[in-house]
Amino acid sequence: MLSSTEVATLITALGTGIGNNDFDINKLRYHRVILMTDADVDGSHIRTLLLTFFYRQMSEMISRGYVYIAQPPLFKIKQGKQERYLKDEIELQEFLLEAALADAILQTAGQQAVSGVELANLCRSYLAVEQTIKRLARRYDAEALRRMIYLSRLTPEMLKDKKQAEKIAQELQARLTSDINHGRRYEITLGMDTRNNLQELVVTRHEHGTATRTKIDAEFISSGEYASMRALGERLEKYFAAEATVQRADKSQKVASIDAMLEWLMSEARRGQTIQRYKGLGEMNPEQLWETTMDPQTRRLLKVNVDDVVAAEEVFTTLMGDQVEPRREFIEKNALQVSNLDV
Repeated sequence: MLSSTEVATLITALGTGIGNNDFDINKLRYHRVILMTDADVDGSHIRTLLLTFFYRQMSEMISRGYVYIAQPPLFKIKQGKQERYLKDEIELQEFLLEAALADAILQTAGQQAVSGVELANLCRSYLAVEQTIKRLARRYDAEALRRMIYLSRLTPEMLKDKKQAEKIAQELQARLTSDINHGRRYEITLGMDTRNNLQELVVTRHEHGTATRTKIDAEFISSGEYASMRALGERLEKYFAAEATVQRADKSQKVASIDAMLEWLMSEARRGQTIQRYKGLGEMNPEQLWETTMDPQTRRLLKVNVDDVVAAEEVFTTLMGDQVEPRREFIEKNALQVSNLDV
């Protein structure tokens, strides 16, 4: 990396020299160095290489708070003559949700009208649980978790009784069988959690000729994640016990679930909007680049800090060092926990 022309130019521009013997912070020409890279995986890789360079060769610049990371927006939404830049997927989702819920009313089968703050809180609770399920999907089957939202509240005590556990398994099986699961077929059986001497639900998903098994055990049923899922389920039972109607402006739609309601509302909110996703800063024209990323009045910067020197040293040595084996072990150990994979 030190042999590259770009890094040599960077070293010359900063004026400090590099390494333990030659680096002199007093010769630094700039007290704010901003790393600007693309928003895709290649940009992340380049940013990591640059952070490694500063950490290894100019660490005092980081400790003094001179190194920053630019936060270019990932999306631009245009509607008519109005434009708005949004930082990431979360900010985009929140923007679209606010637009979708404007003047929206849910009319339940019991003639209860839900709107405003109450409807917004319900939708945000649902989206929060969806994020939890996506995170838990590394260990549990996501579709099985979604169906458990609507089952009666379970307790570890219920798993002591095999007959009760069988009834739970049958209810979950029925929920999964009644839905169209895009070519997936589920089989719910019982197993034994030998650690706690309790029954556990074994979820077998058959898909594309393969069978994947996961377990729902007392540990999950005792977790805060499950408690939040069931709390949401109890609220949804109140609103979607039967088919409801959602209204927005002069349009309405019959819906049987909250995900169907949100899908329709989001679709309506996107009408007339153009959403552009940026992967590279090079996709922006000079005016957009200034407005979104370089203007000191509006730009967003992250200051690079090292909170734990020992942990930082371990990560840089493992992932960016010369030894291949520790890096391979790290990847093999953490591969199944990845949540954002770009291939």
